[in-house]
Amino acid sequence: MHRQGAAQTIAITGGRVVPIEGDPIDGGTILLRDGKIAAVGGPGVAVPDGAEVVDAAGKWVLPGFIDAHAHAGVSEESEGWAGQDTNERTDPVTAQVRALDAINPADLGFRDAISGGVLAVNVNPGSANPIGGQTVAIKCWGRTVDEMVMREPAGVKSALGENPKRVYGERNETPATRLGTAAVIRNAFVAAQNYQAKLAAAADGGADSPAPVDRDLKLEALSRVLRREIPWRQHCHRADDIATAMRMAREFGYDLVIDHGTEAYLLADQIAAASIPVIIGPLFTSRSKVELRNRSLANPGRLAAAGVTIAITTDHPVVPIHFLIHQVTLAVKEGLDPVTALRAVTIHPARIMGCADRIGSLSAGKDADLVIWSGDPLDVMSRAERAYVNGREIYRYDYDRREGVFAAVWAGR
Repeated sequence: MHRQGAAQTIAITGGRVVPIEGDPIDGGTILLRDGKIAAVGGPGVAVPDGAEVVDAAGKWVLPGFIDAHAHAGVSEESEGWAGQDTNERTDPVTAQVRALDAINPADLGFRDAISGGVLAVNVNPGSANPIGGQTVAIKCWGRTVDEMVMREPAGVKSALGENPKRVYGERNETPATRLGTAAVIRNAFVAAQNYQAKLAAAADGGADSPAPVDRDLKLEALSRVLRREIPWRQHCHRADDIATAMRMAREFGYDLVIDHGTEAYLLADQIAAASIPVIIGPLFTSRSKVELRNRSLANPGRLAAAGVTIAITTDHPVVPIHFLIHQVTLAVKEGLDPVTALRAVTIHPARIMGCADRIGSLSAGKDADLVIWSGDPLDVMSRAERAYVNGREIYRYDYDRREGVFAAVWAGR
């Protein structure tokens, strides 16, 4: 695998370039320089002297796919309990914990992701707690998670429905019901509002100003949600839980993202009117609990047809992350428009994560994170043949060995 220097220009030529934001370009050219996309265009784009030329004739070139709801790195593959850091089950409200602090970049799930064309993920805490903690948007390649981060925090994870009531109900603790879960969340937000008021009063100054307010990491995180600096990532499947999520968002005035949204299609008109995005999935699962009774591969198409902005998720490791595009393909089979389908794993999740200025489409100035496919990625027989992150080739499929070959992640190798 070629090792590029920092100033190396790479020209990917002759492929069908699908920029996502813009029409596909047959025989297109993409120039990568200094970790960024320098140019995207047709055959007329000039290739600089000395550039490394990658012939993509007969191939498709797309931005790296994005899974906006995954547990890669915190729920590690083949590690059992030692690699399980998804849920801090010791308190119903753990807004202060950060997925960032538990991600292992060596998790095999990241290499699986890249082999399936997925180059970025939003890593979430789990859904055991009503408030589970802070999410982080990262790339799938790096020596340390700090090198992989694009946005941190990228939201706060919260859960309604079966999971928190089961976890705490089995202990005979609050919350043991849906109404208890909602009350826990409301109480936490009221405490955050009071915290903000105390901070504001202390900041006013003057002889009669209150004493300085002790820092509270839980309330700081919730305050960022209330200030709309980061979204509220609401795990909810059933339509009644989705309605509760929307009700609380109206009460407290934060930006809501619906995660999973199995029955969101039943409220699609209301969700669309409120401009709330839905990260739908996983779609390759059994109906293992009541909330999944109405799971269907047709639901993404139903939501999109109603005007809801959708992203599609594997909820890795619930569904292996490299099967993301296969979920998309079968959703297309069941009615999802193919153009919307590709947007649901590129620019839509990028916007939900707050990273659309860097990833999610192919345009000059964005990060040079892209994948060369053997053909249309919606064809189950196509495969990711080469992957680039920050303009560096990190993966190439070896047809003779029938396996992917990764670049060395350690500096200097």
